[in-house]
Amino acid sequence: MAGGGTSPCASCKLLRRRCTKDCIFAPFFPSDDPHKFAIVHKVFGASNISKMLQELPVHQRADAVSSLVYEANARMRDPVYGCVGAISFLQNQVSQLQMQLAVAQAEILCIQMQQEPQLPDPQHIEMSENERSYLMQNNLISGMPQLMNFASPSNNVGQESLKRESLWT
Repeated sequence: MAGGGTSPCASCKLLRRRCTKDCIFAPFFPSDDPHKFAIVHKVFGASNISKMLQELPVHQRADAVSSLVYEANARMRDPVYGCVGAISFLQNQVSQLQMQLAVAQAEILCIQMQQEPQLPDPQHIEMSENERSYLMQNNLISGMPQLMNFASPSNNVGQESLKRESLWT
């Protein structure tokens, strides 16, 4: 018997048997928490629990009982999937939150890009005739306006879908 010998452990109480001093359940299922053994017994059965605990080294038994209690509680809530259903639900929730975070980050980036000052048009930049001719010869000026306008307010193709899916509206 656990804890002084006056009260049998929760498993022996539930199974209506005499609790011996070498009872394998006593250290893990105290008499003051009968629900803990009852739920594990209902899902796994006392014989199976006893066999599992006997096959484990003593230092691993407490962790095994904790896992059995967790799985038994999960099986009571979800008889088909048990704790795997809870894990799957949480993984889906993390995935949805990651998508929401990506959308929010994209919205922030769009707002920041709209608030940045526009880069000057290379056609209107003051430069010497030599610099201008060098850029013209190497075809650098003709391609620059398209590259420089990426942050302009008129270029809002991707922003429309973000506005419709806004998290704050």
